[in-house]
Amino acid sequence: MTLLDDENIQSQLPRYPGWAYQDKSLVKQFELDSFMDVVNLVNAVAQKAEIADHHPDMFINYRRITFTISTHDQGGVTEKDFVLAKDIERLTSP
Repeated sequence: MTLLDDENIQSQLPRYPGWAYQDKSLVKQFELDSFMDVVNLVNAVAQKAEIADHHPDMFINYRRITFTISTHDQGGVTEKDFVLAKDIERLTSP
């Protein structure tokens, strides 16, 4: 997977509302209705991540979860990260 430059990342971000580019990663926080909703989302994302062999950092704070996605072996953001962000968005859409 090829590392994306800042210009390429910034050009793609408008298609991912709420996602930010920080510290060579894609980052977004979600707030759900309950702690169990967050846990269920973590499990759903974990299944997608395991299939793709691409695992995000997930920080849980009660009803909030923050995802931080980067391709660690590339040292930044690749297309693989945008694919996972899109999967997370699908899982959080009603």
